[in-house]
Amino acid sequence: MSATSVRLPRLTTVVEETAKLPAFLRRDFLIAWSYRVGFFSDFANLAAQMVLFFFVGELIDAGELPTYGGAQVTYLEFVTLGIVLNVFVQVALTRTSEALRTEQMIGTLEALLTTPTATATVQLGSAVFDLVYMPIRTGVLLLFMALVVGLDLHASGVLPSLVLMLAFIPFVWGLGISTAAAILTFRRGSGMMGLGTLALGLASGAFFPLTLLPGWVASVAQYNPLAIAIEGLRETLLGGNGWAGIAGDLAVLIPISAVTVAIGSLLFRLALRRERRRGTLGLY
Repeated sequence: MSATSVRLPRLTTVVEETAKLPAFLRRDFLIAWSYRVGFFSDFANLAAQMVLFFFVGELIDAGELPTYGGAQVTYLEFVTLGIVLNVFVQVALTRTSEALRTEQMIGTLEALLTTPTATATVQLGSAVFDLVYMPIRTGVLLLFMALVVGLDLHASGVLPSLVLMLAFIPFVWGLGISTAAAILTFRRGSGMMGLGTLALGLASGAFFPLTLLPGWVASVAQYNPLAIAIEGLRETLLGGNGWAGIAGDLAVLIPISAVTVAIGSLLFRLALRRERRRGTLGLY
């Protein structure tokens, strides 16, 4: 058998599995849109946070804020990008776990996993709506902040920041898959992952400059992917440093994201294998 004949079936399989993703996207969109109050209150919640931190900023000494591109930023400019990315992580993880939990509760998880659909497709399908929705949500928020409160963003940093997000999203996806594995095993095992996400947020400098926090927090932040991504966004969008501002961040984020996705996929496969062996896949 030639190498070409082996590659063609594999390519066909990939195409067939990819063609299933729009069905997941359409399903999750219709579910989200059916709860319109919750759909729009998500944006209202973000706006409320911006108002809250506007007043918090009045209490922060401007001299304690870092500079980006040689320019002093306001607290609202500083915190906006931190909030955007921190909320992105929280929402993405919550929805990934909720999608699997919903499948368990309505009794369709076992049926879904017994269809001729690859496990990786199910994993990606549960997150594909967020992969489309979250960047749109983030862009709307930043546009709102730029128009309403005069958030000064550098247009030259838009493309580098998008590349940075593409390197960061697999890290979040890996955490989401790990959360799904915990739910398969413990049914309600996402609490510990929530605590881990909270710790990432607190040690990321998302809300306050790291210089205002204990020294050990700043030390931990050097290895925190969320902190790395937030600072990269600030360097590009607030400092206008362009590609030079994210070169080192990409060198760190890409391997971390790859390892996190690999570990998450392994944990999910192990959890799935265990539940199938025990015959408890449909239990919740």
